[in-house]
Amino acid sequence: MRLLHTSDWHLGRSFHRVSLLDAQRAFLHHLVETVRREQVDAVLVAGDVYDRAVPPLPAVDLFDEVLHRLGELEVPTVMISGNHDSARRLGVGAGLLGRAGIHLRTDPEGCGTPVVLHDAHGEVACYGLPYLEPALVRDRLSAGRGGHTAVLTAAMDRVRADLATRPGARSVVLAHAFVAGGQASESERDITVGGVASVPAGVFDGVDYAALGHLHGCQTITERVRYSGSPLAYSFSEAAQRKGMWLIDLGPAGELAARRLDVPRPRAIARLAGQLEELLADPELERHTESWLEVTLTDAERPAEPMSRLAERFPHVLSLVFAPERSGEAGGESYASRLRGRDDRLITEEFVAHVRGGRGPSEAEGAVLLSALEDVRVRESTSEVAR
Repeated sequence: MRLLHTSDWHLGRSFHRVSLLDAQRAFLHHLVETVRREQVDAVLVAGDVYDRAVPPLPAVDLFDEVLHRLGELEVPTVMISGNHDSARRLGVGAGLLGRAGIHLRTDPEGCGTPVVLHDAHGEVACYGLPYLEPALVRDRLSAGRGGHTAVLTAAMDRVRADLATRPGARSVVLAHAFVAGGQASESERDITVGGVASVPAGVFDGVDYAALGHLHGCQTITERVRYSGSPLAYSFSEAAQRKGMWLIDLGPAGELAARRLDVPRPRAIARLAGQLEELLADPELERHTESWLEVTLTDAERPAEPMSRLAERFPHVLSLVFAPERSGEAGGESYASRLRGRDDRLITEEFVAHVRGGRGPSEAEGAVLLSALEDVRVRESTSEVAR
């Protein structure tokens, strides 16, 4: 069976206030053409279909358009909700859409109920594990008080229990999670609670293929556990990433062959750094005149009208950062740079240490901070469901 694995469309997202709707439409047209050209048997979409719980109407229209085009091809599509989606909104009409071959899996309690696909060699049981927020689903999945690993393990226990009733069936799992060994970008929403967001790849042992979403880089965790990544770059940290999808051939006994397919990009993106006059004069930078740019200026003093001057040479500069070079002076790194890559818990603890002259939170204070962060996350998740 030939599967096309994609994820993290983030329909409705912009890039530094530049609309990406046309680029997303071009990608989805490319996806449909790939399904036709490569004779794909099923499409897997591993979450974050939309960029937010209440997406703009043009994004909803685009989603509707691609569903119709996939339906016309009569190729089954299995998709799950991610941490950016409203699971209840995305799952509206799932029963009716399933009759048309569009299988939405947004209810955590349905983890053990597969979409059963068939080919000449028998069944392929395809299980959809939507994003599982521990505080909201641990009781429903009987996962105790654990975090991400506990709830995913509980969901996979349901998968394995069902799979045990299907002798000879091959198996595929879609999941939206941060799996250990994956390389994160700056554009993924933080899902850390309790200091640990990642889960071990061994959680997915026993299935033939795990199609992952959440991390935006196309990457291989193990031969059978992979991220497709986002089809477009959603932050400048993704400038060097090669965007793509995985074409997975699942053999009659679960043999797996994976081929990476590149996707078209609307415009190159890059990060430049240096003093303003050097950037304006450097002939080597001519190749970036049509790129979306983040420019870090290292001038000791802030130049006059830097953005407008840069835009004369680089009309698509979108972000300007100041990081003055001060020889012999510590602490020249920008505040944004110091925070980059840190999770919410670490940021709050470092803030406490900063305002108290270096003394960080005690164990009891750390527990209060952690409880507050989890409470905020639960409130945000429940408010998105309620809206």
